[in-house]
Amino acid sequence: MVESRVRRLALALLEAGAAPGAEPEARAALGAALGALGAAEPEELLGACGHFLQQHPRVRHGIGVIGVIGVIGLPWPWREAVLASVAAAIRSRLPDLGAGAAAAAAALAAQEMERGKEPERQEAAGALLVELGRRFPGPALEQLLRKFPPGILPPPALLRTLARLAAANVFGTVPFLSSILATLVPLLPTARDDSMKCTLCYALQCFSESIQEFLAGGTQDPDPTVGADDFGLELGAAFDILSLQWLQARDGKVRLAALEALGSMSSLIPGRQLQEQLPKLVPAVLGLYRKHPEPFPVSKSLCQLLAAARGGRALEAQLEPLLAALLAQLVAPADPKVPSSSRNQAELLRCFSVLALPFPARLLAWLLPRLHGGSERLRQGALRLLRHLLNSAPSQMEMQKDSILSALKVPLQDESNKVKLALVQLISALAHHGFLEQPGAEALLEFLVQQCALPADGPPGIPEENPEDPTSADVRSAGVSTLLLLSSTVPRLGHVLWRFLLPLLLRPLLAPALAPLCRSLTRLARHGPREHENLPSPQALTVRLLAVSWRPWAGGGRGAPALQLLRELRLVPPELRESWNSEIPKLLRLLQENTEESLDQQEWEEKLLQFFRESLSSIPDKSWICPLVAETFRQLRDADGSAAEKDFLYRSMGTALGLWPGKELVRRQLQELLENAQYQEEAEREGLASCFGICARSHPEETLEKLEEFEQSDACRKSQGFFGIFKDQNQLDVEQSRAALALCLAHLSHGLFHIFSPFFPHFFPIFFPISPPIFSPFFPIFSPFPNTFPCFSRTRTSWTWSGGRQPWRSAWAAFPWEFLRAESPEAPRLREHALSACASLVIPGGRRPRRARRSRFSLSRDGSALEPALGEAERAELLRAALGTAGPEQEPFPAALTELLQGILRRRLSPSGLQEIFAHLGPWIRSPREPERERGLGISKSLLEFFLENLDVRAVTPFPALPALLALLAPRCSDGIPGIRARSLDCVGALLRIQLCFQGFSRDHRDELLEELPALRAGLENPEIPDASVLWHTCERLGVVVGRRIPAEQLPELLLELLRAWDDPERNCGRAAAAIGTALIRERGGILHEQVGIQNSQKFPVPALLAALRARLAPLPEPQLQRAARAALRALARSLPERVLGCLLAWGPPRDSAGRCLWGALLSEPSLPPALLEPLLGRLSRDAPGAESRAVSAAPGPQAAGALAELAAAPEAAAALRARFPELFRALLLLLGGPAGPRPPRAPRDPQHRDTPGSCAVQTLKAILARTGNDDVVRDVGNAGGWELMEIPERHHDGIALLAGAMARLCGPRLPPIVRSLIPVLGSALECQRVTSSAFLAELLSHKVVTDLVLLEPILDALTALEKDSCLLVRVLALRGLGNVASGSPEKTRRHGAQLLASMLHGMDDKDDPKDLLALEAMSGLSKILDHLEERDVRSMLLHIAIRIRPFFDSEHAELRRSSIILFGNLSRSGRADSEVFSEQILNGLAPLLLHLQDPQPGVVKACKFALRMCGPGLGCEQLREMFGNHLREERVLHYGEFTNDVCKFLMRSRPELLGRLISTNLFYFRSPWQELRAAAAMSLGFLVLHVDEEQGQQLDLDQLISALQLLLKDPAPTVRIKAAETMGRLVRIL
Repeated sequence: MVESRVRRLALALLEAGAAPGAEPEARAALGAALGALGAAEPEELLGACGHFLQQHPRVRHGIGVIGVIGVIGLPWPWREAVLASVAAAIRSRLPDLGAGAAAAAAALAAQEMERGKEPERQEAAGALLVELGRRFPGPALEQLLRKFPPGILPPPALLRTLARLAAANVFGTVPFLSSILATLVPLLPTARDDSMKCTLCYALQCFSESIQEFLAGGTQDPDPTVGADDFGLELGAAFDILSLQWLQARDGKVRLAALEALGSMSSLIPGRQLQEQLPKLVPAVLGLYRKHPEPFPVSKSLCQLLAAARGGRALEAQLEPLLAALLAQLVAPADPKVPSSSRNQAELLRCFSVLALPFPARLLAWLLPRLHGGSERLRQGALRLLRHLLNSAPSQMEMQKDSILSALKVPLQDESNKVKLALVQLISALAHHGFLEQPGAEALLEFLVQQCALPADGPPGIPEENPEDPTSADVRSAGVSTLLLLSSTVPRLGHVLWRFLLPLLLRPLLAPALAPLCRSLTRLARHGPREHENLPSPQALTVRLLAVSWRPWAGGGRGAPALQLLRELRLVPPELRESWNSEIPKLLRLLQENTEESLDQQEWEEKLLQFFRESLSSIPDKSWICPLVAETFRQLRDADGSAAEKDFLYRSMGTALGLWPGKELVRRQLQELLENAQYQEEAEREGLASCFGICARSHPEETLEKLEEFEQSDACRKSQGFFGIFKDQNQLDVEQSRAALALCLAHLSHGLFHIFSPFFPHFFPIFFPISPPIFSPFFPIFSPFPNTFPCFSRTRTSWTWSGGRQPWRSAWAAFPWEFLRAESPEAPRLREHALSACASLVIPGGRRPRRARRSRFSLSRDGSALEPALGEAERAELLRAALGTAGPEQEPFPAALTELLQGILRRRLSPSGLQEIFAHLGPWIRSPREPERERGLGISKSLLEFFLENLDVRAVTPFPALPALLALLAPRCSDGIPGIRARSLDCVGALLRIQLCFQGFSRDHRDELLEELPALRAGLENPEIPDASVLWHTCERLGVVVGRRIPAEQLPELLLELLRAWDDPERNCGRAAAAIGTALIRERGGILHEQVGIQNSQKFPVPALLAALRARLAPLPEPQLQRAARAALRALARSLPERVLGCLLAWGPPRDSAGRCLWGALLSEPSLPPALLEPLLGRLSRDAPGAESRAVSAAPGPQAAGALAELAAAPEAAAALRARFPELFRALLLLLGGPAGPRPPRAPRDPQHRDTPGSCAVQTLKAILARTGNDDVVRDVGNAGGWELMEIPERHHDGIALLAGAMARLCGPRLPPIVRSLIPVLGSALECQRVTSSAFLAELLSHKVVTDLVLLEPILDALTALEKDSCLLVRVLALRGLGNVASGSPEKTRRHGAQLLASMLHGMDDKDDPKDLLALEAMSGLSKILDHLEERDVRSMLLHIAIRIRPFFDSEHAELRRSSIILFGNLSRSGRADSEVFSEQILNGLAPLLLHLQDPQPGVVKACKFALRMCGPGLGCEQLREMFGNHLREERVLHYGEFTNDVCKFLMRSRPELLGRLISTNLFYFRSPWQELRAAAAMSLGFLVLHVDEEQGQQLDLDQLISALQLLLKDPAPTVRIKAAETMGRLVRIL
């Protein structure tokens, strides 16, 4: 009986896979099921599969009686899968398989191989035979040889199977190969088909490889009766046929197959036969390279042939063409499309290794000339081949050392990066084999170091053809790695490397390689003492290593390696070595703790120079310094142009000369430095000056003496005579020499001015012939030496601008301008002298300002100003240059700048001239930087006082610059700097006095108002920032003073300028501008009305001022400025109330922040809000939906709401709004919906667009709530998104519910009048009003406040009456409110339980509910109510509710599924006490709930977890209860497969009687519309079958299960089909 059930199941699986529409994944699962069945009962599976395959022959096509093509049999993919499953079963149970079953399987496979014509079917059958042959070679060979009669070529599949069997079971098959070959080889000439020839070659190759493995022994002992001679005759005959005939076939596949077979057979045929065939075979094989794109098979077979030949005369005769062909293949570019390119290269190198053993001399004689001849690729390949030969045949290459080294001299000059890289790699191999110790190997080492010095980006030229080719950086990296490797891993090479590498440190051209050189030498020095004879001196090495450490991060970070090598040197005196051992680690630690960006280069240079100075000072024998000076000069002369190294060498030269006691050496060396310096280079000039400055500290007289001699030499003299006009270059050289001399003098003056000052008049005339482009870069150098440049000014003070000295005057005119353009901000003293020079050129002689403070070194008065005077463009350029040289913030502004500006103003003493200067000075005054503002105010005060002092007004004229200057300077009275505040009042006072002068008053006129300014100034000079009230009082009083003294026609312009000053970067100044403007309006606002009708009437009327004020309000983020703007508006309104109100009303409702601010300022007057509230409320009542009078247009609604919103923005209106809050709230709440709910606004492009009543009502309601103290309600609703929902028609009621909830939580005492006014609205004829009021009241029931305020019963009765409302949404909201009673008044729920339950059941049974919205709300409400009712209250309804909600488990709406499942869980919890009543319902709902855990909606899955947790105690199984409680927590991720497996296991253990019910429920869900549930049902069914016991398994209707699963295998979803196939595999469990 068991066998029949297994057979039935196997046949069902086989039939399922045979379905035409089966997916590959489903067939794979069915195949796995067959494999599982075979693993349990392999012999039964073999029988069933054999029967099935016999009943289903191969696919045949034919035309039936009705003329339609018919298909009979199995498709070959499934037949192949069946055979593969059988093979897998045999593989897994091969040790347990009986001989009879093996024979039957072999017969089945042979039959399939014979009947099948499809190659895949034959291959699958062959694979089955191969698996059987691993343990049963006899039956497999018997079946195969039975199909192999003598004299007839066997099928190709049979030959391939024989070949694979020979490879799979060598020791079981090789003894039979002699007879097989004896039968097969004579048939080779009869093969005509190319595919058959390929198969025969493949078989011969596999046979040969198996014979070789057999003869080698492997893991088993071969049969001693079987030897190589048993196969030689047959393989020799086959070798001749393949080499003479098939190797020349037209088909490339035949040629390659024959070649591979020849390579495998070559070691098994007699040697004489192979030698006879080589003369023809080798050229034929080499010719295949040209015929086949993939050379790897050719190279592999050729290598096998060469290895089998073992030399011989036949091979020697063909050696040169063979080598040429192999090298050509080796250097050929690799084809990226050919995956075996790297393997081909390895085989080619093996061929050369094989040839090197018998022919080493001839191979090298042929290879070495190719190292320097031919193409780049050929040279690279030859070098690579030579490296391979050195490693693979070292003993043969040992005898050819001299010839190899000699041949490598030419490749060292190659410029190709490929060749260089190959040479570097070859040098590494040469070093390990002792070649570099031979004479002549120095060139190789030098080449290696040269590659370490290659630039990272390579030389400019033609780019590489292939971007993958090595670059100069790659070659450099390889050279560095090789050099470090040789110094570490080849100890015997240490002395050679030490003697060769140490002198290379001094070569300037190898500077880029210093880092790896120093590392290698450091490693060599640490390995032991080294000889020092005939090597560079210690002084040379010391100077060189310290020079390259001057820039430690250059050259790949050579500073640290150089210092480490310096520490390891043992050539210096003991005192110096002792100092280095303690100081060098400190320098190295500094480099380790910093990066290139973080290291302070100046600090590093000072430390390194101090280290050098202390090192020389620690040597008692100063004679060691003399060679160091000579070596420093030599390296300086031979330097490669590196500015950093020259800088160090010059400084070290000065340091060494300063420590040398002898005078003569110092003079001689200084003379050599002056004679050999390259004055054209800036680095040379600076370095030379540094050297002289350092040396002069110890030898001042000798240094100055050499400078005097140099000044008198030809280097500092121009060429004279007729031919001097052709020597421009000589003149430039002289200027550069003079510049160098000037720098030397500057360095000498540092700290030694008392010594050198008498000599400066002698040197001074050499400076001025220097052109500014050469001299200007050296101005910053004078800043550390303040005593140097003033000597130029002292010399200048004695000059006069006479006619004979006019060229000097022109030079001085150009010189300050050039300096101001090129000067550095770090030179304040120099800048002061330059500004003073500019002032002397601008100010007319004898008319310098009397109060201008003169600089210590300023020019004399008797100079003449430039004539003619500067033009406007020149004057602007001079002002930009002068004011652009501010200098560091901590420096005060130079007095010469004030002197210069006063001179410019004197030339143009007028309001326009004053405005011109202040236009350039304004950025300083408004600067966010305090030092610039302080300078700007100081200069402004000085200029205004100068203007007032020199002003000469002879007629009453206006002062047009007054408004702009007052708006610029007056707000500075509130600056954070005391000096700025005081100077601001001084400037305002000066401006007002200038205004009085323009009005005809004398300069010394005393004005009472202006006399108040000193008192205000005294209060602002406090170093601490004054109190805000003090600043505000000052601004107010200053506004009064200015308002009373400014002309009436200039007042509007001043007000507008002050409005622009609100954006000042200094916030206090912006606030001061606002305060001054407000005071002006308060003081003189009445005269603005008088401006209409006079000049500029269109520019400065009240509307224009209001428009400007409104424009300035929009971008203001500061509350202080907002308050100032409102104060200004109120002041203007008090002055001109009618005009202000008229303008605001003409603009219409406020639509932006500025407009609302204007309205708010206006309404903040205490008398306005109460008067406006009553008419606005009446307008809202008329605009509310349902009002009796509809004559009023909808347009006033938004206007009224907007005006009310602005009213609510006024704090003074709070009391009036609180008094009328209930009426306002009700009116706005009803306005929210509009006649048909809230409408979205029109497109912005509609010119007639107006806000809807709903949107305006939302904003107004928010404003009123906030103003009446309920801003927490506004925030709460806003955080929940309620205000946005109110403007969406479909979600309007949700927003109302959020508003009601916030009102109930945060302002409950205000609800009774609102509720009483809304309950009558429930009977309104307008649906929108009923929706709005019912949504509000329904949400109130979810809060306890309705019980506290005794509002529960009225609201409950009102909502219950809506059960039969004509609007579905109203009925839904009513049910929602009734359900909310359980949340808001749980203690009252049972009291009204009957009423609530009746309403819920009525809602569930409502027929006018096409989308089940009422049922959904009723189920949600029941879930809430059941928690607060006792069991006896709901016992009579449990079954009715449970039966009513079961259809919703599989509803297409996810929310219905979720709510019904949650309600089922609550019912389960309520019905636990009466298990007889509800336990059956729990068992009926268990399977659907388990399946819906795979529901596509996460909310349904969450509900199922809750329901199953509630149902767990009613199942009577403790394991299930615990598992439901642990695994079905909401926050835990569920592994559904494992969970279902455990559930089925516990169910079958505790409630086995549920098996039939569970299986029928799962079979029902096979038709579910969701593929996830169908797949889960199939999986659950499989797990039930997996855990059923044997007795129950026999009772299952296997045919029903198989039929259902077969239908499920046709499901359109692949996942469902796969799960069905897996379940069919698990049906093995019930057999």
